[in-house]
Amino acid sequence: MAKQRSWRFWIIFWLVAFIFLTAWFLFWRYQHQGRIGFLKTVTNVLPIQEEKKRDLNAVLEIVEKISQGEEKTFLILFQNSDELRPGGGYIGSFGIVKIKGKKIIAVDTHDTNVFDSAKETGIKPPYPMGKMLNVDDWEMRDSNWSADFPTNAKRAEEFYQAQGGKENFDGVFAISSKVLPVFLEATGPIEVPGYQGEFNSKNAVEKLQYQVEKGYYEQTPWEEVDRGKRKYIMKDLAKMIAKKVQDLSLLKKKELAEKIEAQLEQKNIMLYFKDADLENKILQLGWDGAVGESASDYLMILDANLGSLKTDALIKRSFEYQVDFRHQKPWAKLKISYENQGRQEDWRTRDYDVFTRILVPKGSWLYDLKNAGEAHFDSDAGKKTFGFIHQVKLGQKKTVEINYDLPENIKENDYSLLIQKQSGLDDLAGKVKLIFSNGEEKQFDIKVVDEVRLDDIAVPASKQVVIK
Repeated sequence: MAKQRSWRFWIIFWLVAFIFLTAWFLFWRYQHQGRIGFLKTVTNVLPIQEEKKRDLNAVLEIVEKISQGEEKTFLILFQNSDELRPGGGYIGSFGIVKIKGKKIIAVDTHDTNVFDSAKETGIKPPYPMGKMLNVDDWEMRDSNWSADFPTNAKRAEEFYQAQGGKENFDGVFAISSKVLPVFLEATGPIEVPGYQGEFNSKNAVEKLQYQVEKGYYEQTPWEEVDRGKRKYIMKDLAKMIAKKVQDLSLLKKKELAEKIEAQLEQKNIMLYFKDADLENKILQLGWDGAVGESASDYLMILDANLGSLKTDALIKRSFEYQVDFRHQKPWAKLKISYENQGRQEDWRTRDYDVFTRILVPKGSWLYDLKNAGEAHFDSDAGKKTFGFIHQVKLGQKKTVEINYDLPENIKENDYSLLIQKQSGLDDLAGKVKLIFSNGEEKQFDIKVVDEVRLDDIAVPASKQVVIK
């Protein structure tokens, strides 16, 4: 375990992922005076929207509860969105944070590949992971196979313990590699002693990946290579970022807090607590990363990069979704377009080999799949899934088309649609077209930042609605 450090030092980097920095600043200022109740009172009279007041009070209650009582232990999953998994990204590293009272008493980090090599789970990997990754055991690095973060959080702990881990966790948090540039935008460029060049918001993710995948081996004599040390750069950079964030002005911390809040809303940071009251507050804040409920139609597109290195950094996506009510059961047509902007194979980029699943309402029935492999049927988080393997070659574009019947109980007179974005993706652009039984058509241009709910379709057919 790392040596004990102050609450102020570690909380900024390790736990800022799940609390507004401004709330933490106030907490540090008043924690020894028992002033959380005072802060709640101040929040209630602030000239802000009621929804924001509820959110701020929920944050303060989370802070208060976490800092009270027995020692608490949290599992932090670091997910690389350049190598997508259904739950966000390949889990290359994880951290364990212990809190007691108002101190973080221990912080430890691990290379997940090294951890996985010590002991198997004995669990067979899901289709088609075993075949495409050539593995016989389902392990922690690939535990986030569900679209639903609470499911992934529980599975990550299950695998951790099955593989010899000794901790019991009070919560599990996932942080995407997309969060790192947000911190570096606030701190400015950072030079890490022992490594060439600077890390900034534009190059940090790629430079870290290069150092871990190639640089370490190029710089280390082969007889001294220790796979467990190749990610030490991440610890060194994290400490320097933490120090720089600590020294930011209150205004800069507030600006960073707003950007972190956006990362939470976009599911680049997701939180799970075993404590039911805390989990309900996370649900209230919309930071739970759960698959949502819809009274009518639902759509989520999931990509799993299986064997394509870090190619997701160069994949562009969009979609078109059409529902036609001129049939006994609504006909749904989904087109997903991909562009592989890579031009040549290198240490991180190649043809994009991907297993795509779409989550749809239970009772949906696939009747046609174009430009993809054989369909695979399953379920996830209460939804039916249609899955298929396909490839997008370097420098090429491709469109996959999926045609299916929606359940008969989905009617045009009370139709609604919930579209959720996969964690780890950038904003997803799309079009939705509805064709009603009388031939009337309505079209919507959308940008899915986290999720889009299309509830009110009673607009003139000629009106183009843009939802962001």
